[in-house]
Amino acid sequence: MASIFYRLLVVLIFPIVSALMPLNAIAETNNSKIGFVLMHGKGGTPLKYISDLASPLEQQGFLVANLEMPWSGRRDYDVTVQVAESEVEAALSSLRSKGAQKVFVAGLSQGGLFALYFGTKHAIDGVIAIAPGGSVSSPIFREKLGESVELARKLVAESEGDEKTRLLDFEGAKGTYPIITTPKAYLSWFDPDGAMNQLKAVQSMSPTTPVLFIVPTNDYPGLLKVKQQMFDALPKNPRTKLYEPDSSHLGAPPASIKEIIDWTSAIANVR
Repeated sequence: MASIFYRLLVVLIFPIVSALMPLNAIAETNNSKIGFVLMHGKGGTPLKYISDLASPLEQQGFLVANLEMPWSGRRDYDVTVQVAESEVEAALSSLRSKGAQKVFVAGLSQGGLFALYFGTKHAIDGVIAIAPGGSVSSPIFREKLGESVELARKLVAESEGDEKTRLLDFEGAKGTYPIITTPKAYLSWFDPDGAMNQLKAVQSMSPTTPVLFIVPTNDYPGLLKVKQQMFDALPKNPRTKLYEPDSSHLGAPPASIKEIIDWTSAIANVR
């Protein structure tokens, strides 16, 4: 009798347990079908600020590649923009090989600007630009770095473009400061009409690539000033969105976690 009782119990309970279990399993499976390439800001590392986004995404089962990019404090623009693109492409390929069916490129500050640029040239499911900044076409960059840009042009023209030299970078909080890189690599990053021209990047975005454009309410004044102009310059896409979390520039990644998850999940059609 006991044996019959336990069999009946299993028959009655198993459908209930099996109905509940897939909820977590489905969520985990769906999250693992979404991949993110994350990029830090100028002079930063993958372990600071952007990690406040990377860790929660990983904990929820998303696939994440948190890269150290050429503009980190350690690398000093050691490769050209084109090589940096190949580094991101390699990370995307790795995510796809792990099962990612939808892939997104996201970055903070200069990483956000590079994400926008990358989205103009590569097939991805969306761009997440978090407090994007560092446009070398802006008047302040032209003023502070004009001489370095012209020196780099001169050295390239004299066939010295591959020899490392002392040039300048600029960041609002730090002012100008020296970096050691090749003129060829430097020009690929700092040419005012090149890759890091933010207006050119947003205008060149494919209408088929949605953008989550994140500008925190307490961002730097210069970025707040151009916020609407940059967002309005994006091609129309029903999923492109301006999100304004109540945070600072550096606090924007963790302040945007829920919005990023909701936005990407809707695009991936898993929620």
